[in-house]
Amino acid sequence: MKGTTIKQRVELSSYCWIITSLTTAFICGMFICCLKIADNDIAVWLWGVAVAVLFLSALCYMPLSISLDNESLNINRSLKIKSIPLTEIAEVRLCPPTMGAKRICGSGGWFGWYGWFSEKDLGKYFAYYGKASDCFLVTLKNGKKYMLGCKDAPEMVNEINEKINQ
Repeated sequence: MKGTTIKQRVELSSYCWIITSLTTAFICGMFICCLKIADNDIAVWLWGVAVAVLFLSALCYMPLSISLDNESLNINRSLKIKSIPLTEIAEVRLCPPTMGAKRICGSGGWFGWYGWFSEKDLGKYFAYYGKASDCFLVTLKNGKKYMLGCKDAPEMVNEINEKINQ
């Protein structure tokens, strides 16, 4: 296993696909309507900036895959990779989010779940996942928590635990 990289794709749930499709269609439709009825060029420009910010934020945070190498656990996003050094990981376990999870700031289904969430039993965590059934919890030595999800979560959890326990 020395020198190997394991990579698992993040799959979006049916709910995510529906929310993503409807929200994107609504935003684009509103932009087109604004273009057609606007008498003021500034209003169109401001709406365009708002739409661009929304889509850029989704691209910055939406998880595409989770990968693991000998040094770090990586959350591969569209525009940036979030790396967590293996030396900072205290615990990894399968742990789907509960229905009682409260979104503090982030997406609840538009291009996946990402952002700050809070649960009664887990406390505050940052999420990057596409399906609740594919999730696992990564707890760092400093107490920070990440709820991650990928296609074969049990295999990824086993691989991470194997690497951090070496």
